[in-house]
Amino acid sequence: MVTIAIIGRPNVGKSTLFNRLVGKKLALVDDRPGVTRDRRVGEASLLDLEFEIVDTAGLEEAVDDTLEGRMRAQTERAIDMADLSLFMVDAKSGITPQDQAFGELLRKRGRPVLLVANKSEAKGSDSGFYDSYSLGLGEPVPISAEHGEGMGDLRDAIVGALGEAAFEEEPEAEDEADTALVSIAETDIEFDDDEPIEAYDATKPMRIAIVGRPNAGKSTMINRFLGEDRLLTGPEAGITRDSISVEWEWRGRRVKMFDTAGMRRRAKVQEKLEKLSVADALRAIRFAEVVVVVFDATIPFERQDLSIADLIMREGRAPVIAFNKWDLVEDRQAVLADLREKTERLLPQARGIQAVTVSGETGEGLDRLMQAIMATHETWNKRVSTAKLNKWLERVVAHHPPPAVAGRRVNIKYITQVKSRPPTFMISTTRPEALGTSYTRYLVNGLRETFGLAGVPIRLGLRKPDNPFAGRAKKYT
Repeated sequence: MVTIAIIGRPNVGKSTLFNRLVGKKLALVDDRPGVTRDRRVGEASLLDLEFEIVDTAGLEEAVDDTLEGRMRAQTERAIDMADLSLFMVDAKSGITPQDQAFGELLRKRGRPVLLVANKSEAKGSDSGFYDSYSLGLGEPVPISAEHGEGMGDLRDAIVGALGEAAFEEEPEAEDEADTALVSIAETDIEFDDDEPIEAYDATKPMRIAIVGRPNAGKSTMINRFLGEDRLLTGPEAGITRDSISVEWEWRGRRVKMFDTAGMRRRAKVQEKLEKLSVADALRAIRFAEVVVVVFDATIPFERQDLSIADLIMREGRAPVIAFNKWDLVEDRQAVLADLREKTERLLPQARGIQAVTVSGETGEGLDRLMQAIMATHETWNKRVSTAKLNKWLERVVAHHPPPAVAGRRVNIKYITQVKSRPPTFMISTTRPEALGTSYTRYLVNGLRETFGLAGVPIRLGLRKPDNPFAGRAKKYT
């Protein structure tokens, strides 16, 4: 597939054009310059063209070892990898010395470039549009990314630069990534020991989100997984703003991993931009299957760490804990024992959760982390036959019957699993409202221990069986 990168100085409308081409508000947009920092990739369509689009950080003149310098290096890497770069300028404010400098940089790199004059609908933009000819990058394409004007001219210019042949479709194998979700459906109840249970498919693509507090080392860890500096990193807290997805393979299995912005406590989040970043991270959690919570091993179990883990369980995602920066820990045995004790005590709702010590800086423990992710994903997809569930239910109810309420027994009839991802069970009982929270917790813990559902959220619903005589009028003789 053709890859096109959008480049330019800060605040010329690159992310706005990116969102328009992908048809979603994926990239964060704000009036202040420098919002985008990492490369974000999306599947774009422009009239009849289908291609991959890359949003990049604003080009700035800065020293290499500064944050702005590292952002520029990421953009330059995107230019080298793309088939075509859309060099965007602001026709409203005109051509700046910064535009001139980066136009010279693009000419020297010798990569295909298309000049795009954004905000051309604004009053007084004509002078800026004609000034852009001075960049020496050919005829500019006037557009308005915000209002969608000039998209037809942009399509023709892209085809003129790359040729029609570049966009001819190639036959592809059907992608099963979108069929991985299991639908919630009514399940017929069959107490049959031979009930077919679909085996776990270890070849299907998997979606993983990496979340945690700011500066916990999330981006560094993902870069180590990929074996390249794909994501912007540094000592500064809060570098990542957008949720960036990267694709790779682990032992032959396709993995889509999402890097997210650091999530601080809600009371400390005041700026609009940070609110947008956190909202983007929450969307990544809901889209993912497995969510890795990155704890800083030197200061673990902060209040926000526990809040994030609890959020993941409530969303029904499969959680895994990564204690990062393990290379900075000195007395490892004592710290490890302390981490185990606190994990069990502070996260009772995720009993048996997989927790792995890693170092994103050195790569230590990353293979063990992926094994933990795969094991948790398999547990999250687990199904149990109705026959086994009801044999189990008979034993646990006989051992500990539900308490009588107002002198009346609560009769539990049967249990069945209605879905997986996460494992969800339904119990039929004569009085759902009388089955207390403590007894429900007893049943959930029993399911977790008996059927190997450690570390994943379990949902247990209660319903009253239908009365076949309901609604019939009484007959008197």
